Amino acid sequence: KLLPSPTLPGLHLPCLDAHKGWLFKWTNYLKGYQRRWFVLSNGLLSYYRTQAEMAHTCRGTIPLATAHIGVGDACHLVLTSGGRSYHLKATSEAECQRWVSALQQAKANATVLMHHSDDSGDEAPIPHEERALTQGVLKTLASKLDDLSTCNELIGKHGAALQRSLSELEELRASNDNTDKVKAVNERATLFRITSNAMLNACRDFLDVAESHSRRWQKALHYEREQRHHLEETIEQLAKQHNSLERAWRENPSSYAGRRPQDGDVSDDNEEAEFFDAMEDSTAFITVTAASDMQHNFSSVCFYMFVCFKDTSTNHMQLRRTRRTRIPDKPNYSLNLWSIMKNCIGKDLSRIPMPVNFNEPLSMLQRLTEDLEYSELLDRAARCDSSLEQMCLVAAFSVSSYSTTVHRTAKPFNPLLGETYELDRLEEYGYRSISEQISHHPPAAAHHVTSQRGWTLWQHITIDSKFRGKYISVMPLGNIHLQFHSSGNHYVWSKVTSTVHNIIVGKLWIDQSGDIDIVNTTTKDTCRLKFSPYSYFSREVPRKVTGVVEDREGTAHYILSGTWDDKMESAKIVESSQGGGGSEGKQKTVYQTLQPKLLWKKYPLPENAENMHFFSSLALTLNEPEEGVAPTDSRLRPDQRLMEEGLWDEANIQKQRLEERQRQERKKREAQANQALEDGQDIEGYQPLWFDRKTDENTGDATYFYKGGYWEAKERQNWSQCPRIF
Repeated sequence: KLLPSPTLPGLHLPCLDAHKGWLFKWTNYLKGYQRRWFVLSNGLLSYYRTQAEMAHTCRGTIPLATAHIGVGDACHLVLTSGGRSYHLKATSEAECQRWVSALQQAKANATVLMHHSDDSGDEAPIPHEERALTQGVLKTLASKLDDLSTCNELIGKHGAALQRSLSELEELRASNDNTDKVKAVNERATLFRITSNAMLNACRDFLDVAESHSRRWQKALHYEREQRHHLEETIEQLAKQHNSLERAWRENPSSYAGRRPQDGDVSDDNEEAEFFDAMEDSTAFITVTAASDMQHNFSSVCFYMFVCFKDTSTNHMQLRRTRRTRIPDKPNYSLNLWSIMKNCIGKDLSRIPMPVNFNEPLSMLQRLTEDLEYSELLDRAARCDSSLEQMCLVAAFSVSSYSTTVHRTAKPFNPLLGETYELDRLEEYGYRSISEQISHHPPAAAHHVTSQRGWTLWQHITIDSKFRGKYISVMPLGNIHLQFHSSGNHYVWSKVTSTVHNIIVGKLWIDQSGDIDIVNTTTKDTCRLKFSPYSYFSREVPRKVTGVVEDREGTAHYILSGTWDDKMESAKIVESSQGGGGSEGKQKTVYQTLQPKLLWKKYPLPENAENMHFFSSLALTLNEPEEGVAPTDSRLRPDQRLMEEGLWDEANIQKQRLEERQRQERKKREAQANQALEDGQDIEGYQPLWFDRKTDENTGDATYFYKGGYWEAKERQNWSQCPRIF
């Protein structure tokens, strides 16, 4: 049924009051899903506790024009609007489908109404940055069109192949041995399904981008019109002033002839410039200064400021350097992920050459250093008198290192053997860090941090990664050590597994899951942190982390709770008791606690982070060029530098060159080892430059310790022992 639009003559829209009924809405973690009466009307979805409440109390309203409609499994659907998500559940799949159809139709009609109202309404001016943003959106839309075209070609290709296979299968139907043909049909059907899904996802992306930016385009157009009008008025005003000046000069030329600027007012290059006094009856006189005058005056002001600054603040000039706050925006390059990943299932990704399109412009050594984003937690822990309170802060620090990964689905560059990375933040945060790639297969790195604020951290991490078809698992192996100088407390823990989902179809997202056992080897205090894996059907908070801090006797003193992407809190336990039976017949322990205290809160991302690989403020500075670093430093790696600058084609060429050079070096070392074996000599493997392999006294494991010398070599600028790896 079509109804005329009340605000737009000639526009007819489907009736929007066409759907109402019961749905189950997620409320909270105590009550779960609750039955609510939903009414869809005029682009708004409203809900009530009962039908009777429609007359007096509305519990909430969701505008569909700006909402995203997502469909899950088992009759679930999710509406996202204004940064808030509404999880709904229907009683049957058929009912869910009817609601989805009605919501999508209402969203389309509401979008049309909003578009027309935007055309007729007044818009506020937008800044100049919107122009660049609009151009970026146009490029994005063009890229999405290319994706649609590619998917369309692939669908046609796979569809034709599937039809041929079906025809061949029909011809061989009388034959008994048609197993190969059936297998071929299944393979082609699978390819056809994957391509179709990719086509649908590309369509959704195209529509989302177009809908979200239509209003911004209208604002940009309105702003350009206002700017043009303002420019026309300015030109008209300048023309009137020019005529006034000409008329004044013709009426009394003697008063203006021979006027010269005073000594020191302007440079000698401007002797031919004329200067006029403002007319007394000119209420809006605009003074236009010659370019050379502006340059001279600006130079004079700068010199004056420099002299004053030098006289009053000489000691402050070198107090703290200014770090960069942005990098070039990430180019929008499309990539056929399946064509590369389909041959990688079950393999170690560190042995598979990947283009830089999968990377972010940081190396794995820099990602390790990024764990220090919240080093102030360790500074606070170093001042704690209680080892149990100190354990809470150490646990919060171990969780905080994952907060930077929530949007970071791209992989870092695999460092070359012998590659190093230093981070000197003595002036700002009191620590400096050095890391080195000590093995290439398997990838392994050693890291050492010393802080003037009372702590030392070191770790030896080996990365094991597997592609499982739908997701990639990254398992860091090795321990992290932390020792506080005043108390001598020595903490040891390891990392959890990171998983990147939706590798083939859908939007990439990352999850952290597993347990972290933190042990204070000095006092035997312990803390077990549990990272709960994300589940769409779970009632738990997404990305939830919980933990209990216990002393050496096993008595619990603190409860830790929070999420690895936002914050962690601690609550002191005042009483514990045994509760009812758990799901497996075990008794649950019930803790009574004081009010929780905030231990850690994530910093907000920098402005425009979504176009800068979602880097944090610290990550933006990690690859900043710096003088005096070792020639093996990651900042000097050419392919990584080119990628950061947006030159991805050139970066891929350099990446292939470096990988080929590394393969040649490995073959050379293997040949030398074989020759030494034939000669009966001892075979000595690759030896890191700044780290030694030793046995850890606390864990009994072989690990790498910093042997010193790096910062002394930097001070002398003597890098003669460093290999040439770039």
